[in-house]
Amino acid sequence: MVAFYDEIEIEDMAWDPEKGVFHYPCPCGDRFEISRSQLANYEDVATCPSCSLIVRVIYDPLDFEDEKPEDGESEDEDSGSDGDQFEDAMEKLAISDTPTVPVSP
Repeated sequence: MVAFYDEIEIEDMAWDPEKGVFHYPCPCGDRFEISRSQLANYEDVATCPSCSLIVRVIYDPLDFEDEKPEDGESEDEDSGSDGDQFEDAMEKLAISDTPTVPVSP
C-alpha cells in the first residue's frame, strides 16, 4: 500500500514551461513534479526530488490522451510498434529440417 502525503487536483498545480512539468510546493521546501507525458500514461503520482514524499494528482486522463511523447522517449511513429516488429521478425523466419552448423573460417 502506498501512503500519499496528499491528493492534489491538477488545477491547483502550476505549469513550468521551462522544465515541462506541473509542480506543487512540498513541505520540505522543494516541489512535487509531474510531466504531461506521465499524465498521458495514466501516471498520477507526483514526486519530490528532494525528499521521499509523494502526492496523488487528481485529473482527467482524457485531457492528456493526445499528448506527444517527450524528447528521448522511444514512441516515435516511424519506429513502429512492438507488434509491427514482431510481424517483421515472423516474415523473416525460416524453418528447415536440416540443422544449421556454423562454418569455421
